[in-house]
Amino acid sequence: MSAYKRRDFLKLSSLSALPLIASAVPFNTFASEKIQPLSKDSEAVYFINDGIFYRPEDFINKLQEINTTAPIERDSYGEGGAIEKLLKKFIEITGKEAAVYMPTGTLANQLAISVLCGDNTKAFVQETSHVYRDEADASQTLFNKRLIPLAEGKAHFTVEQLKKSVNYHKEGEVFVAGVGTISIETPVRRCDNQAFPLDEIKKISAYCKEQGFKMHLDGARLHMATAFTNTTVKEYASYFDTVYMCLYKYLGATGGAVLCGDKAVIDQMPHLIKIHGGGIFNNWPSAAVALHHLNAIDETMEKIKIKSKELFDQFNQLKGIKVSPIENGTNQFNVLLDKGIDPVKLNTRLRGEHTIVFGLPQKDGFVKIKVNATLLRRDNKLILDSFKEAIAFAKA
Repeated sequence: MSAYKRRDFLKLSSLSALPLIASAVPFNTFASEKIQPLSKDSEAVYFINDGIFYRPEDFINKLQEINTTAPIERDSYGEGGAIEKLLKKFIEITGKEAAVYMPTGTLANQLAISVLCGDNTKAFVQETSHVYRDEADASQTLFNKRLIPLAEGKAHFTVEQLKKSVNYHKEGEVFVAGVGTISIETPVRRCDNQAFPLDEIKKISAYCKEQGFKMHLDGARLHMATAFTNTTVKEYASYFDTVYMCLYKYLGATGGAVLCGDKAVIDQMPHLIKIHGGGIFNNWPSAAVALHHLNAIDETMEKIKIKSKELFDQFNQLKGIKVSPIENGTNQFNVLLDKGIDPVKLNTRLRGEHTIVFGLPQKDGFVKIKVNATLLRRDNKLILDSFKEAIAFAKA
């Protein structure tokens, strides 16, 4: 599981990080250390997030910058204005017929699975997926769908594992209910942002077409998968009936989601959104910021990938720190610190003197770091020099 959940971002960005760190190390370790709030968040480098999480002042400034370039038009309940432009862009990049705005990714996932299943009740998912682990059993309690988990503790399952489970449930039940949907998440947050191998997706898609099963893609972090697997959103989307993409994980919005798919499926969504309480009057602030970042997301991700590789190659030449990739990994990496380095002192120094937010070792001994657009705010040499100074300080 990833070292930091999205909710932890707020803790690590303020004084409230102190109790979080305190629970991981002896109290006397940081008796003389104080964690200070970042004085200039818009210039900080974060190794704990998938993207830029704007503070209110920075978000307002970004909106003003966007509006100065081209006046932002407001939407009404997810239609028209900035939302319409955003949806057209998502249709373009996914290659799907239609798209719809939703207030949350959970609603997008659940409505997609429910509609794709139709009268069938079974949906197969990764055991580690957001749909199975983080959506409050909505499929069962609200939509009468039965989620069947595959590949416990792993980022992906194989087509053979899927076939075996489908046959097991067909043969082992007296009153057999139909299989409706196969839902896949990539990358998987609970597995260090590992990607679901595209070759396996192709095999699963071919099998599902033969069987008449629909497929849904939870692509909340999909642009990370495309960047680090050298493919495109359209390529991934082509194997699925519906695709959900998040607006805040790396597009800078305060929330929101977009679901793309065939027009016949998407046309059913506005009514379902309304009856589930998801109709939001105005969504233009998030839509405008998300569209701004979406227009350049592929170039941004490529720059992040190249810059982080160069930086980590330089890190690995330093004494005391070792960065290693994760199998099928995307934007998350493992960092091993020498035992002689005090991780709390290192974090405190990086934050207080260099406005860099790092992280602490987890149970497996690694610091789990993520690379994102904040890495582009600073030259690699400056980042490297900051770590050199902080490591020397943490050894004292």
